[in-house]
Amino acid sequence: MSQLAGIKSKLESLRAEADASAGKVEELQAKIKTLESENMSKEHEISSLRHNNTNLEAEVEKLEGHVTKHKGELDRVGEAGSQNEALQRRLQLLEEEAEESDKNLRETNEKYAAPMTIVHHVKAGHYERKVQALENSQEQWEQKYEEMAQKYATVKKELEDFQIEIGNI
Repeated sequence: MSQLAGIKSKLESLRAEADASAGKVEELQAKIKTLESENMSKEHEISSLRHNNTNLEAEVEKLEGHVTKHKGELDRVGEAGSQNEALQRRLQLLEEEAEESDKNLRETNEKYAAPMTIVHHVKAGHYERKVQALENSQEQWEQKYEEMAQKYATVKKELEDFQIEIGNI
């Protein structure tokens, strides 16, 4: 009977181990389900992030295109400003030349008075027309410069807005 008691004891011990193992199996299965659920959630999150990344990359390319376009416009505005400055300097030189010519004309007119009066009037008229044409040209360039300055300010503002938008991304 002691053998029977030993077997019973072993059986009870094995049952206890089996129950403990079954409890552990259930616990591990629950843990596996939790991990699988977390894994699926992470995969969805990764997929969503990849999609967002693709959208952001497309947006960055689009914005880089805008930057390139606006930089080109800024360059053109800068060139127009430089050209306007050069024309203003040229106009100033021509005005100074016209004033010098006018001064010389007056001096010559005083020397030769009446006989040369007709010649001087013709030259004076010529220079007056030349000055008038230059003044008209200057006005046109000033108007063009103001337009370009406005375009420059607009493009500069768009570029700043664009840079702020890129910074926000």
